[in-house]
Amino acid sequence: MKVSSLIILFVLLVGIFFSIGYCTRKRPNKVTKKPSMKDKKNTTHKKSETSLETASTNSTPSDSVLPFKVQQMTYDRVKLAYRKKLAIVKGLLKQQDIQTLDIELFIRAVKLEREVEVWARQKGTKPFKLVRTYKFCESSGELGPKRKDGDKQIPEGFYHINRFNPVSKFHLSLGLNYPNRSDKVLGDTTGLGGDIFLHGDCVTVGCIPITDNNIRELYVFAVEAKARGQKKIPVNIFPARLDNAGFDKLKEQYKAQENLVEFWASLKKGYEYFENTKELPTIIFAKSGKYIVKTK
Repeated sequence: MKVSSLIILFVLLVGIFFSIGYCTRKRPNKVTKKPSMKDKKNTTHKKSETSLETASTNSTPSDSVLPFKVQQMTYDRVKLAYRKKLAIVKGLLKQQDIQTLDIELFIRAVKLEREVEVWARQKGTKPFKLVRTYKFCESSGELGPKRKDGDKQIPEGFYHINRFNPVSKFHLSLGLNYPNRSDKVLGDTTGLGGDIFLHGDCVTVGCIPITDNNIRELYVFAVEAKARGQKKIPVNIFPARLDNAGFDKLKEQYKAQENLVEFWASLKKGYEYFENTKELPTIIFAKSGKYIVKTK
């Protein structure tokens, strides 16, 4: 065999050998590109945005997260109320020789006279002193308690503030614990209604509006009392001033409605106790739904 033929044969065999080796070798894993510093910054930024969004969703201010007053002061309307009314609130208290914001509060409303009274005292002292009176801006319904949803009645009885709404449709609002235990017995159990507030603006279908300007002031009073330890701010709502003269007029005007007059008589005992002592009575709810006023 010629030398040239041997060389050609050798080249062919070498080519076949390398071809087989290339086809049968294991392919390497895909190389992951090492992130640049710019890539790292973008990834971190995206992660931070996600965390912030989650935190923002789950961190709505609440009593369990922030102290009550701090939580309230995160709202613009409350900040505005404090800017406009805090000095006035302090001045009203000083006029009654209450030299501190460490107060306890009591609110009394009378429907016939369309007045909301704010009573206060330095915490741990007695008696209560009248510091402010607001007029109802508007009213609805008639004299008599609220007994069902949609009757447009303003409730009558012994309640307390159970909600502070700094983003109310009516500027600011203070919610009442209507229906209370008496209402649940004496009212229409198929639908008692709810969401009764002292609020701003000048419209109502069962609440007590006192204008935006006045609710700011009342809201500051209430925030200060709650923030300093008053767990329940009592709100008493009466059909009229239930002194003897006022009650006699109601009895005469509503003599055909014996149940209503009897209900008002139970409210009168609580009204009289406060008038005589400027202290709050203890209210007991009988199984019948009637109020029992326990004097101290």
